[in-house]
Amino acid sequence: MMEDSRRAFLKSMSILAAGTFLPLPSWGFGLGDRKLKIALVGTGIRGTSYWGRELVEKYPDDLEFVGLCDINPGRLEYARQYMQVDCPTYTDFGKMVNKSKPDLVIVTTVDSTHHEFIVKGLEMGCDVLSEKPLTTDEQKCQEIINAERKYDKKLIVGFNYRWSPYNTKVKELISEGTIGKVTSVDFHWYLNTYHGASYFRRWHGLREKGGTLLVHKSTHHFDLLNWWLDSDPEEVFAYGDLEFYGHNHPFRGDFCRVCPHKSECDFYWDITKDRRSMDLYVKNEEHDGYIRDNCVWGKEINIYDKMSAQIKYMNNVVVNYSLTTYSPFEGWRIAFNGTKGRIEASLDIPYNQNVNMSQEELHAAEMSQENDELSYEPVITHKLWEDFETVEVPMERAGHGGGDKRLHEQVFEHPEQKDRYDRAAGLRDGAMSILIGIAARKSIESGKPVQIADLTDLEPQVKRILE
Repeated sequence: MMEDSRRAFLKSMSILAAGTFLPLPSWGFGLGDRKLKIALVGTGIRGTSYWGRELVEKYPDDLEFVGLCDINPGRLEYARQYMQVDCPTYTDFGKMVNKSKPDLVIVTTVDSTHHEFIVKGLEMGCDVLSEKPLTTDEQKCQEIINAERKYDKKLIVGFNYRWSPYNTKVKELISEGTIGKVTSVDFHWYLNTYHGASYFRRWHGLREKGGTLLVHKSTHHFDLLNWWLDSDPEEVFAYGDLEFYGHNHPFRGDFCRVCPHKSECDFYWDITKDRRSMDLYVKNEEHDGYIRDNCVWGKEINIYDKMSAQIKYMNNVVVNYSLTTYSPFEGWRIAFNGTKGRIEASLDIPYNQNVNMSQEELHAAEMSQENDELSYEPVITHKLWEDFETVEVPMERAGHGGGDKRLHEQVFEHPEQKDRYDRAAGLRDGAMSILIGIAARKSIESGKPVQIADLTDLEPQVKRILE
């Protein structure tokens, strides 16, 4: 799309938010000739790249960063240089908003603090875009719900997986009634010993920071389920344990760089070979003490490394879900059973396809935004009393299966276009996805099923509400 056309859209059209076509007035109307003003809080990897430098490079004529905020002044300075912006930096969020007066605040901080900046941003008159997960417990979730209602501003949640062409094809097949009414689902996600282990050497290994991977990681998967099934969850029962990482090992070190067990530990990671991590994290440890290459065997780790949940939906669909964090490979598989047949989908199962990349290379390719090479991945449909059919879906591996760039395009290029698949995600979507993870965590702790309706004042619906 031409730059002047994109600017016209940003000036005059409403943005997709909250899962429907409600206007976000900050950049939907009244900008005149000026650019959309953005403030970013949280200058880690995702914030400075996907919600930072990527926007600067893609949309130089349409938006500008007017402030960066982080508790770590060293990371702030690195972020300013890496993003190639000359805006002021702040360690005080309220001061940044008061001085820079952004139209949009983007929140990419530690998960457990998302609610602070979402609520404050809405209160101070800004629209807010938050990375997933929305937050980490039901009390914080309710605070966000109350704030959006009170301050008449809108919240967008960055669910990029919805925008992957592969996942969209699954949605299309279900919506078209290919297998009739969906009755049950089996959904299994596998994190490998490269990517999966990384959560246990970062702050995500502490449940007080990330709410466990049932919230931080599984929010992606639960959101896909809610969206695919077009219903809200009703009840969750779950099991989980920590039996591989953390205290489950005979030796451990302080962190990889100084560990005496480098030669014998299969999980040793040499951060000094990762220039970005060195510049962003290691060089700025003195400011806040955050160590990026912590030991995966640390005794302070208190999240689960194996998780299984049964989810009952308001439309009576039953889902069996599992997440493994130490698989030999990274990938996922899902099967939808319906009254007329079955849909099977999977990605990156090595013995189902010819994969010539290492697990580390596969993860790097998915996170990259630079490789647009197309591949064709199968979705299997099998109707009752008929032979199965294979649907070949064109997709890219880069940018979370092509979802990253499509999410950017919808938000910043053509927000006026009605999306037939309702992929735009807002408050209710963000809440319902984390409430499954929160309910699963509470079920593991109590040994009892948990009702979604007991967690916040959002009333679960048989058909997903777009609001």
